Amino acid sequence: MDKIADFITQIRNAGTARHEKVDVPASNVRAGIAKILVEEGYIRSFKVAKDSKQGIMRVYLKYDENGKHAVENITRASRPGRRLFVPVTKIPAVRSGLGLTIISTSQGIMSGKKAAQVGIGGELLCTVW
Repeated sequence: MDKIADFITQIRNAGTARHEKVDVPASNVRAGIAKILVEEGYIRSFKVAKDSKQGIMRVYLKYDENGKHAVENITRASRPGRRLFVPVTKIPAVRSGLGLTIISTSQGIMSGKKAAQVGIGGELLCTVW
């Protein structure tokens, strides 16, 4: 089971259905992805609530003044069956730089722009625009 793909799909589906928020099981990888989406302006915010199990992460979605979801498209690049690693020189530009790549590096999860600035590559998790 691909937990990152499930998280991405839940955000995509909740945005299509015009929900204000979506609740997903919490994990450090999901929190790292959500942190980048907040920094880049694709979601409003997120909260992690502890419970007796692994916790729940509540993601608050963002819409423009016309009611259109801020995330136009979000796709999973690397999968458990086929991991996709990119060196720093091959980090893709999404929509000619208007989009976002999220990369899992040895220094944590970061956007493609930040990974290029730091000078490290990693596993290409997903692309957003």
